[in-house]
Amino acid sequence: MRGPLVRITSVLLAGSSVLAAPAAHAQVTAAPAAAPVAAPGDLAKDLDAILADERLKGATVGAVVRDAKTGAVRYARGPKNAVLPASNNKIYTSGAALSLLGTGYRFRTGVYAGKVAGSSVKGDLYLKGTGDPTTRAADYDRLAAEVAARGVKRVEGDLVADDSWFDAVRVPSHWDPTDLQYAYAGQTSALTVSPNDDFDAGSVNVSVSPGAEGRPVKVALAPATHVVKIDNRAVTGAPGSPSTLSVNRDNGTNTIVVSGAYPADGSTYTTLRTVENPTMYAADVFRTALKAHGVQVSGTTERGRTPKGVTPLAFRSSAPLSQLMVPFLKLSNNMIAETLVKAIGKEKKRSGSWTAGLPVIEKYIAGQGVPAARLDMADGSGLSRENRTTSQDISTVLTKAQKAPWYSTWYAALPIAGRPDPLVGGTLAARMRDTPAAGNVHAKTGTLTGATALSGYVTGQNGRKLVFSVVLNGYQGAAPKDIEDKIAVRLAGGGSAAATRTLRTAQTGPQLECSWIKRC
Repeated sequence: MRGPLVRITSVLLAGSSVLAAPAAHAQVTAAPAAAPVAAPGDLAKDLDAILADERLKGATVGAVVRDAKTGAVRYARGPKNAVLPASNNKIYTSGAALSLLGTGYRFRTGVYAGKVAGSSVKGDLYLKGTGDPTTRAADYDRLAAEVAARGVKRVEGDLVADDSWFDAVRVPSHWDPTDLQYAYAGQTSALTVSPNDDFDAGSVNVSVSPGAEGRPVKVALAPATHVVKIDNRAVTGAPGSPSTLSVNRDNGTNTIVVSGAYPADGSTYTTLRTVENPTMYAADVFRTALKAHGVQVSGTTERGRTPKGVTPLAFRSSAPLSQLMVPFLKLSNNMIAETLVKAIGKEKKRSGSWTAGLPVIEKYIAGQGVPAARLDMADGSGLSRENRTTSQDISTVLTKAQKAPWYSTWYAALPIAGRPDPLVGGTLAARMRDTPAAGNVHAKTGTLTGATALSGYVTGQNGRKLVFSVVLNGYQGAAPKDIEDKIAVRLAGGGSAAATRTLRTAQTGPQLECSWIKRC
């Protein structure tokens, strides 16, 4: 399970959430260390040797290298092979979102009342969202504080949660059901809660700490919510005893079962679990915040639509899309990806759904020179096993992206090899360290069972920038991240000897990526 490896610091100003996006972080492009260069003309030979790895026997390989300036193909192996791209799908989703929604696009959340008389709302209070995946409990608290600051002390009707900006389909039907309790597969809603600064929208943090030996363990939720119930069956074991702790939520329920044993001297264990119906989760967190600020709601909490002619009481705007690219791409955040698909559908087809948004993205990608027959997008994140593309088409989109007005922002938001700061290195933080690729390679990773990918940009020792895409499916054993890294290092000017030696990340890379669970 992914631990608290990465955290994004947010700066909140005047009711808006503005990521402390590190323009400084985005500019970290340290020059690669000098390294021997293979003789001219040896590139194909060296890459062929790397891809001759026994683990790729019977695998589907797609590998393309292009000159970034001219688009000329420098190397190709299976360029038109249909491959499962995993999180390389986010290359398509992010580029489409920046072009179709714009770099300044913001998600908006508002609180409205039909009529306010004195200190009372005469009727219902409405909480309306447009999908903001970055809204945390503190943001709902600020909204509640604004309502209280307007002099409101009582709501005589209900609290109505309006999630109608998106449809009510929470997850794609073809996602693996066994994934759905984990934070990388949270439900998408126009109203949701992120429990942390990684923006794992639609999840709640579960913390377990030992009690007295032989007694139940202590379980807490953050943010606190009445929507999720805890069924605590776990006991505290003797000091030094092994942990058999299990934390699970069955699909279709909001009961988290904690079972097994946890040692009395164990430190607090934390994990994330998704929440069924994130709309009501968000409304519950907001209602708790209202109460804390002295605003009492007489009625119930229910889903509904905000009528016309209401009075705005409080408002929140997210950081612009240009800044949201940092957690989206660096951390390979699936929930931001799926939210953007629905936002595109709403903006372009007036329907906040996958069925509306995905065709719009596919049409955009086709406009970049990708044959429509070779692209099948089943989701925005790459979690679906029904996605299909080719390494040639990924390289085409990467090449065309360089001419987009948003390219510099997007390029800086891609993970950077060997840079330990999670807001710089992202999913490449522990890979290709101490090689010519470190601080040089900007690329999107991708990992699913039986599928791994690395696609992006690298500058060779001769100063020529290259575009590359490597997608491997059906290999033997664990994800061969070291093969991708050897190719990237060779392209960075590592030379044939450096390219074929065992990289340090051959051991550390896969374990790090697995710790982020399918968000790479």
